[in-house]
Amino acid sequence: MNQLRLLPSRLGAQAVRLLAPCDVQMFSWRSRSGPPATFPSSRGGGSSSYMEEMYFAWLENPQSVHKIRGHHVAQLDPLGILDADLDSFVPSDLITTIDKLAFYDLREADLDKEFQLPTTTFIGGSEHTLSLREIIRRLESTYCQHIGLEFMFINDVEQCQWIRQKFETPGVMQFSSEEKRTLLARLVRSMRFEDFLARKWSSEKRFGLEGCEVMIPALKTIIDKSSEMGIENVILGMPHRGRLNVLANVIRKDLEQIFCQFDPKLEAADEGSGDVKYHLGMYHERINRVTNRNITLSLVANPSHLEAVDPVVQGKTKAEQFYRGDAQGKKVMSILVHGDAAFAGQGVVYETFHLSDLPSYTTNGTVHVVVNNQIGFTTDPRMARSSPYPTDVARVVNAPIFHVNADDPEAVIYVCSVAAEWRNTFNKDVVVDLVCYRRRGHNEMDEPMFTQPLMYKQIHRQVPVLKKYADKLIAEGTVTLQEFEEEIAKYDRICEEAYGRSKDKKILHIKHWLDSPWPGFFNVDGEPKSMTCPATGIPEDVLTHIGDVASSVPLEDFKIHTGLSRILRGRADMTKKRTVDWALAEYMAFGSLLKEGIHVRLSGQDVERGTFSHRHHVLHDQEVDRRTCVPMNHLWPDQAPYTVCNSSLSEYGVLGFELGYAMASPNALVLWEAQFGDFHNTAQCIIDQFISTGQAKWVRHNGIVLLLPHGMEGMGPEHSSARPERFLQMSNDDSDAYPAFTEDFEVSQLYDCNWIVVNCSTPASYFHVLRRQILLPFRKPLIIFTPKSLLRHPEAKSSFDQMVSGTSFQRVIPEDGAAARTPEQVRRLIFCTGKVYYDLVKERSSQGLEGQVAITRLEQISPFPFDLVKREAEKYPGAELVWCQEEHKNMGYYDYISPRFMTILRRARPIWYVGRDPAAAPATGNRNTHLVTLKKFLDTAFNLQAFEGKTF
Repeated sequence: MNQLRLLPSRLGAQAVRLLAPCDVQMFSWRSRSGPPATFPSSRGGGSSSYMEEMYFAWLENPQSVHKIRGHHVAQLDPLGILDADLDSFVPSDLITTIDKLAFYDLREADLDKEFQLPTTTFIGGSEHTLSLREIIRRLESTYCQHIGLEFMFINDVEQCQWIRQKFETPGVMQFSSEEKRTLLARLVRSMRFEDFLARKWSSEKRFGLEGCEVMIPALKTIIDKSSEMGIENVILGMPHRGRLNVLANVIRKDLEQIFCQFDPKLEAADEGSGDVKYHLGMYHERINRVTNRNITLSLVANPSHLEAVDPVVQGKTKAEQFYRGDAQGKKVMSILVHGDAAFAGQGVVYETFHLSDLPSYTTNGTVHVVVNNQIGFTTDPRMARSSPYPTDVARVVNAPIFHVNADDPEAVIYVCSVAAEWRNTFNKDVVVDLVCYRRRGHNEMDEPMFTQPLMYKQIHRQVPVLKKYADKLIAEGTVTLQEFEEEIAKYDRICEEAYGRSKDKKILHIKHWLDSPWPGFFNVDGEPKSMTCPATGIPEDVLTHIGDVASSVPLEDFKIHTGLSRILRGRADMTKKRTVDWALAEYMAFGSLLKEGIHVRLSGQDVERGTFSHRHHVLHDQEVDRRTCVPMNHLWPDQAPYTVCNSSLSEYGVLGFELGYAMASPNALVLWEAQFGDFHNTAQCIIDQFISTGQAKWVRHNGIVLLLPHGMEGMGPEHSSARPERFLQMSNDDSDAYPAFTEDFEVSQLYDCNWIVVNCSTPASYFHVLRRQILLPFRKPLIIFTPKSLLRHPEAKSSFDQMVSGTSFQRVIPEDGAAARTPEQVRRLIFCTGKVYYDLVKERSSQGLEGQVAITRLEQISPFPFDLVKREAEKYPGAELVWCQEEHKNMGYYDYISPRFMTILRRARPIWYVGRDPAAAPATGNRNTHLVTLKKFLDTAFNLQAFEGKTF
């Protein structure tokens, strides 16, 4: 009884009065030898008796007091020194000892009176009545032992009843001898793998799994059960702790390829930086030995930034489901492994959970496994979170949470089996909280006794789970000591043989650790099949057809907004005149790719309409609620599907999701658009750790496109800058290396870079660069600084002539006016990029300098178009060279382009800066100041004496 905590219902007496006139059958109880008895009388005629209250609480939620609160007193900590939850408060009126029965007019003898069980409970099995003592014993056995269940917050009776049946039914956790032997063998492999690494490389960091070895059989059980229910593809994400063990014993990576990673003399065969062994991913197809079915396992590579991989895994899972037509998630699923401190502390966990039930983001349920070491790096849980459990974040999406003592392997395996069934049955997330410990410090070189002396004294005394479980099975006769020792010797021998083979490996191939291979896209060596890119233009009849659909409503009896009618008429008028604005150019790029079988997915905040109300890819019926139309999906009968989806108000989670989506296939254009480019920095982790460096670390190509609205337009410091300087700083082209201009220079440059950065000044450029992204024989991330005011600028339009067959993306758009016809008379050549071009052209015209000042646009900034810049500079030998930008000097592009200009000009001519002065904030919040600074740098740009007498 010392573990029993009951929460009385305060509504019991009122319920009695309400139900009595209706002759509702009461919950009867009787002595073993006598007739059914009535409830004890209410004390003093006041509040209802405890038995009445317990009954009505039970009637509303059978055994609710155990189901709701039993987990608080469950024996979850294998060390026996901590509560798994931080909520230790026990109300004084809860029964914790037998002597408190008297408070409710009950005596110890009442424990032997029998009760008829309600139909909503499963604790009776085939029995319909039980004594109160037996009821309490069975409830304690279910809810207060090594499993703690949190599910009564779920507002779905069917789901709650399903969980009750899985855990309350007597005998549900009975395992066959064969199942126990399999579990023991998996524990042997999990523990002996860590022991082997510890013996061979005692001074190496490997972030071992010691203290939670049961995670390996736990993951294998989830996979086995899911395979049994039809799952064919499992995508995993996890942190570094236990990763090598998962690679070896779950993914089944060859042991010699893991062991050779510890060789400090191993040479890298792949270009790039590579990554530490406990960050690498893996993709493997094999037969599941339990179900004898094919299973594909993919462990996604990730950085040390904990939980950052969560949305990436979900995006990849969504894409795999999409390409298989697996709308219900019956073929593809994800498993995410978390640490306790990170699960509670990292906000991206919350962001990812909130994607779980959104139509264009759901993966139909994820199994979350928390390795709950009950400690962070050195931080005590009481300092690491404010919630009772590290898993409480999962309650926001009504995910059941199963806490389990990790030193009870059979309880762990049963919980994991139920978790897999739950996901398959209800298509919802579920959390398995493995309450364990960390036998060593944060890594193998760390000393945990500095900060957790008492915990680690207990850990040093702790008997390993393998020995505990082996002793149990030996005692019950399931295995013999000899069989157990033979199993250990067998796996040790496997490890030793693999270790011997690993010594023969002298070269590391990171491509062997690829988590998302693209069969058939590259040649057998993983190289592009060619180093050419075809022209990106398309036939005029295709342009016209797309324009016609973009300006129409394909569905009948569909009433659109009158303002939208004007927009569609405008599109129709442009199509007739063979011109496009920004929105129509995008429409034509997407539509033409769909015709070619390329799936297009555009995601982000408000992308369906567009932040600036320019896109309108989803039409809404003004008279029928939630009736929509996506004309892009009505272009051709056999086209690829187009997905455009407004995301949750998240950058970190959603960009990670789209990155993962783009990993799944090279034959898709996946775009993420920021509401304003300024807001991308809340996803900086994804940009820095995955997009910028992904290929260098993991040989992983990715063609994701970032659309970042950018431009100084007087809208203040948070609605002006996509921080181009940051992307350019991380670009890997060498500013000091004078390139060799080979025939395939343009494509080779793109292949060698880590990403492509562009700032298009025309709709045609935008059209071509989107199409080039797919037509290239490889994939690189593409960063596009997109316009705001140019969306409706009368001069920012392109002719069909610039988009038809035979045309291509222009990395540099040279001057084509009067200055170009008489280059020897040009006194100044201004290089610029993006929107500022239109300000410059307008100012040049107002000053009548069209023949003396040439203006050249860099559409592609990185990799730097050395060849075309050189050609332009040589065309105007007598001209001063100026770089003009609207951004502040310490931002924007100048620090990137300046040394590259010096290299290509061999430092023979200076490149002068014109733009705003250095500043801390990217833009002013004062409209007048914005206009004053704009006029100032435009005056300088066309003051042909501005740099006389100055040295560079």
